[in-house]
Amino acid sequence: MHVWRSLAEIPDLGPAVVTLGNFDGVHRGHQAVLGAMVADARARAQVALAMTFDPHPKAVHDPAHPPELLTGIDDRLERLAAIGLDGVLVVRYTLDFARQTPEEFVRDYLVRGMRASCVVVGRDTRFGRGNAGDVETMRGLGDRLGFDVDIIDDACAVSESGRRWSSTWVRELVEEGDLRGAADVLGREHRVRGVVIHGDKLGRTIGFPTANLDHTAGMIPRHGVYAAWLTVIDPGDNARAAAIAQVRLPAAVSLGMNYTVGGTDLRIEAYVIDAEGLDLYGAEVALDLVAWRRPMLDFGSVEALVVGLEEDVAWCREALAIRP
Repeated sequence: MHVWRSLAEIPDLGPAVVTLGNFDGVHRGHQAVLGAMVADARARAQVALAMTFDPHPKAVHDPAHPPELLTGIDDRLERLAAIGLDGVLVVRYTLDFARQTPEEFVRDYLVRGMRASCVVVGRDTRFGRGNAGDVETMRGLGDRLGFDVDIIDDACAVSESGRRWSSTWVRELVEEGDLRGAADVLGREHRVRGVVIHGDKLGRTIGFPTANLDHTAGMIPRHGVYAAWLTVIDPGDNARAAAIAQVRLPAAVSLGMNYTVGGTDLRIEAYVIDAEGLDLYGAEVALDLVAWRRPMLDFGSVEALVVGLEEDVAWCREALAIRP
């Protein structure tokens, strides 16, 4: 999938079926809608393109209250590529960009920039200065500027339970620590990313060396201990991390404050199960969280903490269905 950061980067790919949105999480609703759009583009012998925004528009219009995003832009693009899109334009969202009238936006970006022959939108789509544009505006512009408008059928974005797939639903589940429920809505595990940094190295002295993450992307879930899969996404200059890049490793993850040793800051620590001498410093890793084990606890002593960690690892083995 091609990724463009400006209109000038987009080559002439011919007429295109185009959609736009934030696509936070790229959940099963997004997948259903975008999958249908890709199929329509193939039937037309055209390319399927999407426009998304970085940063999120709400973070620009209300910087004091930015939304907590489920996914960073890299994971969003990876998941959009998996659906089969031919290209994504990542628009740097600014107040200047937001000042465009609906017609200016559609003409310059969708028609001239992306060569839209068909624009796919939801019934609640709003666009242009002050969100003045809606579905009827888009239809009128389509008549004038020469493109079709396809209104998304909400039925394809509704779950088996009858609730509409949504990023809001995923956030609720992640906040509750219901990672299995979140995975059902997302179609995959919820992911948190971070760069491995040096910690206080307590773990290695008690037999549980951990990778300490400096959080870079992915919504922080309910604090506690999780069973997870750790994957090296970008090893950086770490040759040892490069040797295991893209390999999913089973892990027990502690996410929160380490009360037993007087911790007061958020820590994300991953103990890779059955791995000895692992060196991940400087690498960016992803934690795909599978299941919540327990809240963060004050065990009262390091000795009691070790017993608790042993029980956590045994539970994570079972949750991840791995053998010793």
